[in-house]
Amino acid sequence: MNKNQISNVFKSFFVILTVLFSGYSMAQEISAVDDTTNFWDKVQFGGGLGLGIGSGYTDISVMPSAIYNVNEIVAVGVGLQFGYLSSKNYYDSFVYGGSVITLVNPIPEIQLSAELEQVRVNTDYDANNFRPSYSDNFWNTALYLGAGYRTGNVTVGARYDVLLNDERSLYGSAFMPFVRVYF
Repeated sequence: MNKNQISNVFKSFFVILTVLFSGYSMAQEISAVDDTTNFWDKVQFGGGLGLGIGSGYTDISVMPSAIYNVNEIVAVGVGLQFGYLSSKNYYDSFVYGGSVITLVNPIPEIQLSAELEQVRVNTDYDANNFRPSYSDNFWNTALYLGAGYRTGNVTVGARYDVLLNDERSLYGSAFMPFVRVYF
């Protein structure tokens, strides 16, 4: 590179930095002026409850969560998950863990989501004529990408686990419908 080319590279680099930092300084000025919103005013709580009871089968789950609305388009949050599954004379399973979620609303009626879930699965299998009793304990990691229709505080949609391991998973399918409610 000759001297003029090096000079042009530095000038271009300086212009780019100036543009980037001038936007940053304006954002800092705006947020300092608009400091009337309380943190808790942007927090919403919600989650899910599940109960399934059948002939010799029980499924109970509690999944509280909270999100912080960064702006009208983006929200980030965390959730907990607790569950108990039992199939009479077959197994008892406890599930517990957490998740982080990002919600994006490109338009008010559409909600896109990405949720990383990490849960511990502890299952005790009962003995039967074909095998002795044993335990199976493992961590299940899921990354759900989803989309849904949103009206008010309720979103109905579907999500897909892109990390599903068919041989070692808590769920039977990567595809899962959902109803998400935040107050």
